[in-house]
Amino acid sequence: MDNTTDGTWDSLPVKLNESILQTLEELKFTHMTPVQSACIPLFMSNKDVAAEAVTGSGKTLAFVIPIIELLLKREEKLKKMQVGALVITPTRELALQISEVMGQFIHKFPQFTQILLIGGTNPIEDVEKFKDQGANIVIATPGRLEDMFRRKADGLDLASAVRSLDVLVLDEADRLLDMGFEASLNTILSYLPKQRRTGLFSATQTQELEKLVRAGLRNPVRITIKEKGVAATAIQKTPTRLSNYYTICKSEDKFNNLVAFLRQHKHEKQLVFFSTCTCVEYYGRALETLVKKVTIHCIHGKMKNKRNKIFADFRTLKSGILVCTDVMARGIDIPDVNWVLQYDPPSSASAFVHRCGRTARIGNQGNARVFLLPMEETYVNFLSINQKCPLQKMPS
Repeated sequence: MDNTTDGTWDSLPVKLNESILQTLEELKFTHMTPVQSACIPLFMSNKDVAAEAVTGSGKTLAFVIPIIELLLKREEKLKKMQVGALVITPTRELALQISEVMGQFIHKFPQFTQILLIGGTNPIEDVEKFKDQGANIVIATPGRLEDMFRRKADGLDLASAVRSLDVLVLDEADRLLDMGFEASLNTILSYLPKQRRTGLFSATQTQELEKLVRAGLRNPVRITIKEKGVAATAIQKTPTRLSNYYTICKSEDKFNNLVAFLRQHKHEKQLVFFSTCTCVEYYGRALETLVKKVTIHCIHGKMKNKRNKIFADFRTLKSGILVCTDVMARGIDIPDVNWVLQYDPPSSASAFVHRCGRTARIGNQGNARVFLLPMEETYVNFLSINQKCPLQKMPS
C-alpha cells in the first residue's frame, strides 16, 4: 500500500496510551509523518510490516510507539529476564539513537527496561549487566547480539529470554545486508519464536532484501511512503527542503575552498564527508589547525571505542564540524545540521542521497554541497537523470 497522508496523533484509527501522547506533546511531535500514520495502526493490529521510507521520514517513532503499546497489551506481564521486543540496526550510532528515543518514552513506564548491545564495549560487561538487571527491550547491532546468544557458558541464556518475544524490528534492513550481516541475521532469527510481529524498514528494495522479508516476515503489509505525492520507488530522493549545490574546482584549490567555507560558516553545524578512514584522519587533523575557534570531531568505521562518545558529543553541539566517512550517512539523526559537505563524490548515487539526508530532516531546511574536479562535472547530469536530484552551482 502507498501512503501520503499525515495528521494529528488523535486521528489514528487506534487509540494511543495517554502517557505516550503526553510524551509526544512534551517532545513537540504534534503531527505524524506518513510512515508513522501508516505503520503504527498496522503494528498495533498485529500485522507484519515491510516499509520502504525516504530518508529522514521519522520511522523510529513508527516502531518505538507500537513496541510499547504491544508490550502494554500483553496478557502476562513481562518478568525481569524476559525480552518482549528486539530492535536490530546496522551501526552503534543508530542503536544509540534508537535507545535514546526509547528511553524518552519508557521513562513513563518503569515496568519496562531496555539494554543496548553494541560493539565498542566489553562483551563481558554486557553479559553481567543483563544477568544483573535483565531487559524487556533489547536494541542491538547484529555482531554483538549474535555473540550474546553464544554466551551461555558465561551464565547468559539469551535464547531462553527471547522466548517471550512479541516484536522484532529490523531497521535499515537493506544496509544490514549491504554490510554483510546476512549470516548473523539468519543465526539470530533461528533463536526467535515464530509467533511474533516483525517490522522491516529500509530505504531501498532489493532482491536480497526480498529474501529476508520472506524469511523473517509472515504475510507482511508492504508500505511505500510517498513524499509530496511522488512515489519513493527505485529512485531515492533527497529531502524536499534541501538546497543542493556543487562546486567545480581544480585539485590544488579543493582543500583551500573547503577551509574557506568552513571558516565562513564556523557558527553553524556541519558534516564533512570523505571517502576513506585515512582521509578523515589526515584532513581532520589539518582542519583542526586551520579552522580555529570551532569544535571539530572526527569519526570513521575503524574507531572502535571512541565512536559512541564522539557521536553523542556532536549531537549536543549548537555549532561545530564532524569529519566523517559513510558510517554517518544512513539514518543517523543529528539535530540541526546546517550543511552537509562532500569533499569527494561517493561511489554510488544512492550514497550521495543518503549523505545529503543528514540535513533537512523531518521538514527542516538544510543545505548540501559537493566539491567536484573539472573531470567530474558529468556527475551533476548523472544525478539529475538517474536520481531525479538536481544540483545548482554554488554562488561564488
